[in-house]
Amino acid sequence: MIDLLKAKQAFKKYVEKYNPEDEKIELKISHIERVSRIAGEIAKSLNLNEEDTNLAELIGLLHDIGRFEQVRIYHTFQDSKSINHGEFGAKLLFEDGLIRNFIEDNQYDEIIRKAIINHNKGKIDDGLNQRELLHAKIIRDADKLDIFYILTTYSKQAVWESDDLSNDIISDEIYREFKEDKRIDYKQRKCAADLLVCHFAYVYDLYFKYTMQEVYKNNYLDTIYNRHHFNDKKTMEIYEDIYTTAKKYVEENGCL
Repeated sequence: MIDLLKAKQAFKKYVEKYNPEDEKIELKISHIERVSRIAGEIAKSLNLNEEDTNLAELIGLLHDIGRFEQVRIYHTFQDSKSINHGEFGAKLLFEDGLIRNFIEDNQYDEIIRKAIINHNKGKIDDGLNQRELLHAKIIRDADKLDIFYILTTYSKQAVWESDDLSNDIISDEIYREFKEDKRIDYKQRKCAADLLVCHFAYVYDLYFKYTMQEVYKNNYLDTIYNRHHFNDKKTMEIYEDIYTTAKKYVEENGCL
């Protein structure tokens, strides 16, 4: 049985030891709470039963549990500069036993573990069964949808770890990957502008019509685009092409 109220109380207790006045901590607590809600909304849009809807919300609550220690130790959300937060979160939950604080029943452990491990990967691992794959897709969509919200509302420093991206240059390889591969190799990123391109590339990795419609309805791509201007002419042209390409993709895949 999944007791969401108990899980939410356990989450609040877990994060009490971290500084809520730290913008990164506040951002992550709010993000997790919203992702849990969004995951439930996606599940309902798919007409899933109450058990799987609650499971989706629980996975949303746990998907970024590794972020808090990541920030405390490394002072960054960038996995390339620290640790893989998905794998680290799974370790905290299932190797260190933290999962039993959130749910006593162990029947969902593998679904939860695989969803968390896969939520921040470039693509979902092969070999998941149908239910595991469904929940991996739900948490990936819910996570990305709220990241779009964060990108439009939080400070540039909190999101891109840079107050000013205007002098950045979008890397040729990152641009090529966006246009040709439709997937970004995070290891190739060289600056905050490259990270920005990764965020636009999220649209290629959305699974559900509900998510696409929310991105479109909330004008997330327009708002993100308008937050940035690049001094380098070529980079600005590339940036405009990335924006228009991503927007067209969203419009053609479930919105118009």
